[in-house]
Amino acid sequence: MLKGDAPAAGGGKTGPEMTSEDAAAMAHAARVASRVVATLDTRTKNGVLTRLSRLLGERAEDVLKANRADMRAAKAAGLGAAKLQRLELTEASLGQIAKGVRQVAALPDPVGEVTRESKAASGLKIRKVRAPLGVIAMVYEARPGVTVDAFALCFKSGNACLLRGGREAERSNAALAGLAHEALASGGGPAGALGNLSGSSRQVLEHLLTLDKDIDLVIPRGGRELIEMVARTSRIPTVQHYQGVCHVFVDQEADLEMAVEICATAKSSAPATCNAAECVLVHKNVADAFVPRMIERFLRDGVVVKASPLVLALAPEGAAGRDDSTGVVPAESDDFGREFLDLVVAMRVVGSLDEAVDHIARYGSCHTEAIVTGDRAAAEAFTSRVQSSCVLVNASTRFNDGFQLGLGAEIGISTSRVHAYGPMGLEELTTQRYIVEGTGQTR
Repeated sequence: MLKGDAPAAGGGKTGPEMTSEDAAAMAHAARVASRVVATLDTRTKNGVLTRLSRLLGERAEDVLKANRADMRAAKAAGLGAAKLQRLELTEASLGQIAKGVRQVAALPDPVGEVTRESKAASGLKIRKVRAPLGVIAMVYEARPGVTVDAFALCFKSGNACLLRGGREAERSNAALAGLAHEALASGGGPAGALGNLSGSSRQVLEHLLTLDKDIDLVIPRGGRELIEMVARTSRIPTVQHYQGVCHVFVDQEADLEMAVEICATAKSSAPATCNAAECVLVHKNVADAFVPRMIERFLRDGVVVKASPLVLALAPEGAAGRDDSTGVVPAESDDFGREFLDLVVAMRVVGSLDEAVDHIARYGSCHTEAIVTGDRAAAEAFTSRVQSSCVLVNASTRFNDGFQLGLGAEIGISTSRVHAYGPMGLEELTTQRYIVEGTGQTR
């Protein structure tokens, strides 16, 4: 057991050796713990999170050692470059994770917040207040940072959590969950507030998704296959963090220098993230001036451009790729609506803002879209007609992120149009209920 690890809450095994019975015991322990976490005062919760933030610094080498072992195993197994990028932890990324925990601790506690007050004709005093959801199961793949983000947000919002990360991050997740258990133990929180099922088998996961008596919400976060399997199998309500097919529309009134920078960095700064731009749409009236400049920048950044016929016609001489791995290549029909998660982008010329909106409605995934324009009317039309979870004006799609939007961190970006839509922070991990005070009223 790595330094800082703790036994699985509820007993039993962890990782590939975990059984369905172990998972059920862990889920029940989380249910019991959730009743305690729901009543913890803000000072206690913030104390646990502050301790966890410190441990992430003090035990950084332990976590990085575990992550290096995961990376070696992943490379030996032939894991793709995009997943390797998501799997890797560094001192800098651990520092950012710790900063996110501190930011969550500094945020107002949503539990008990009164969102509406009224007095009925009967004299009843009615309050609508925020309350924890209960037990949240998070299912994710090669992102060990999610282990900390999910725990911090669930705990601060009064919930217990069950975390089932992918097998490729099993050691990293165990090290991080161990630090959270240590923080819970030192701060007076119940161990069952976090159950670590990372690396467990598909059979165990499928059983977990049937435990509707102990689990209140499931949030899948990962590839399309994982999310569709969870949605298909679960007996428990789900909020889906579905694929990010994100668009940037360069309007005819765009500042082209700004547009080049936004499009380039929205793709190249972190191509394996769900908020990276996967398609650039260009208004025909600026295509002659913009497309060659944009392609030149993409090629300098090592980005392969999947181009529509008009984009191909405007590409600079010598930009054509030798194969699908270099330069500018003709777009196939399925390149639009595709999440590349790599240094690859689709690019198309459209005749109008209407055509851009129609393209996004057909191919988008309700995640993130952006418009670059100097025309206020165009910006307002775009933001009102495009109903994705986050729509930006003159800014990168990469800003659809809980940390960037001031939520401290996020448990995921919901693309399900339910109570939570977009980055899920503290408020999105609560429900609302009524507390009613009377003076003897009957009916």
